[in-house]
Amino acid sequence: MVKIIPRWEWRTFAEDFGEAESNIKKNKVTRVKESEEIYIISDKSNDNTKIRDEKMDIKTPLRINTEKNLEQWTVMMKADFPIHINDLVLVFKAFGMPLPYFKKDEYSYKEYLEDIIKSNPNLHSIDVSKKRFGYMIDECMVEIAEVKFNNVAKRTVAVEHANPELVIKTVKKLGLDGFENINYIKAIKNTFGYQY
Repeated sequence: MVKIIPRWEWRTFAEDFGEAESNIKKNKVTRVKESEEIYIISDKSNDNTKIRDEKMDIKTPLRINTEKNLEQWTVMMKADFPIHINDLVLVFKAFGMPLPYFKKDEYSYKEYLEDIIKSNPNLHSIDVSKKRFGYMIDECMVEIAEVKFNNVAKRTVAVEHANPELVIKTVKKLGLDGFENINYIKAIKNTFGYQY
C-alpha cells in the first residue's frame, strides 16, 4: 500500500488572476497535462467524486480551516471498471446517499453511468476537460488550468502542499489572497445552480 499524505489545498476560479498570474508565470512550467473527466455531482454531498483515467476516484475533505481559508483533502478510493458492489458501498457513502438495490455484482463503465448515475435524480454527471500547467514554487505545487464544465469555459489556480503554513505563505506571496477559496465541486455546483 502506498501511503497517502493528505494535502492542504487552496484553489480559486476567475476569468483573470491579474498580477498573481504574472507572478506564477515567472517560474518554469514543470508539467503540462490534459485530461477528460466525468464529475459525479451529488445533491447530498460535497465529496469530490469523479471518473478519471477510467477509474472511479473519490477525494473527501478531512479538515476545513475557515480561519486560514484552507481545505485538507485525501484520496478515499480509486476503483477500476467494471466496478464491484463492494466498491459501490464506498461510492454511495461519498454521495451521501443510501445504497440502492443492485441487480448485478459488478457494472461496466457504460452500465455504471447509464443504470446507476443517470437514473438517479440526485446525481448529475458533468463532463470536465482540463489543461493543467504545473509549477513548483517554494516547495508547493502550483497550477494554472483551463477547464470546461460541459463546454462552459473556466480558469482555475491552485496551491497545494502537506504543510498548510507553506500553502498560505505561497498564496500571499503570489498575490492570490484576495480571491475566494473555491474547490472543484463548489465551482461546478455554482455553475449549474446546484446547492453546495
